[in-house]
Amino acid sequence: MPASFLLVAATSSHVLRYFFTGVSELGHGLPRFVIVGYLDDQQFVHYDSDSRRDLPRGPWIRKVEEDDAQYWEWQSQLSHSWELYFQLSLWNRFNHTPGFHTWQWMHGCELRQDGRKEGSSQFGYDGKDFLSLDKQTLTWTAADWRAQVTKQRWEADVVWTQGRKNFLEGDCIEWLQKYLNYGKESLLRKEPPVVTVTRKESYDGLEILICRLYGFYPKDVDVTWRKSGEILEEETFRGRITPNSDRTYHTWLSIEIDPKEREHYKCHVEHDGLMNPQDFSWEKPVSSVTGILVGSVLGALAAAVLLVIGILFYTKKWRKAYQAASNVVE
Repeated sequence: MPASFLLVAATSSHVLRYFFTGVSELGHGLPRFVIVGYLDDQQFVHYDSDSRRDLPRGPWIRKVEEDDAQYWEWQSQLSHSWELYFQLSLWNRFNHTPGFHTWQWMHGCELRQDGRKEGSSQFGYDGKDFLSLDKQTLTWTAADWRAQVTKQRWEADVVWTQGRKNFLEGDCIEWLQKYLNYGKESLLRKEPPVVTVTRKESYDGLEILICRLYGFYPKDVDVTWRKSGEILEEETFRGRITPNSDRTYHTWLSIEIDPKEREHYKCHVEHDGLMNPQDFSWEKPVSSVTGILVGSVLGALAAAVLLVIGILFYTKKWRKAYQAASNVVE
């Protein structure tokens, strides 16, 4: 295996996923068939039935051409073959069902922090679960009665089902590792969260503490409210982990407390960007009056120091002038 394809030592889990979507009718502003590929949270490839080309998304995936000049050509051919398969599936499935329908497939693999390898393959029909693969038993789990016929046909086609398992446990993991090497500057970077804790009044004399985390990457973060070291999961309200425009993330969590016990509450944060887990608590801000007083005192001290320096300077200068005049008189 070329040096650039060597396994990157991962400090967190990484996921490679592909999303396939086929529609039964033209229109609605959609191509008949689309594939998008994601590594973790970053899209790196796009194919649709209009262009019939795999197109790179993002700078790091373009590095693959340095090792394989024909990469995009044969990937486009592979994607086109899946387009033909989806057209056939849609025709067979929806030929007797009028109206607009969608046929979706999500499959991919995960390389976990502890080295374990996982994979999943799921099909959807009209935006709802349809079939999912059980890799251990080589069977398909049907989400409803409409999927039973397809389930029986696919389980009878051992080559098809075994092929899905082989991809998830073999090629998918291998490509995940290759892509991680291409995008390691972006995908393996670590940016620690900036954490702030604020408070606001609530009802019945209670208050709400809000812990906000900004600008962290990777996305995975473990953050909890703790009281004297005890995790308070049921009492915690959580916001979603949301992307920023600079490809970092932000999130928040809050808890309602008795202000008399405020000092016992800590926002506990664990993230790959931090050397060690850290606790954050609410800190009383310096009031504007206090700030003005402190500024006034410091300003007065600075003025006094400058005044003393000025007096010393002019005194010394005056003495030199006096001595020079005395010498002339003598």
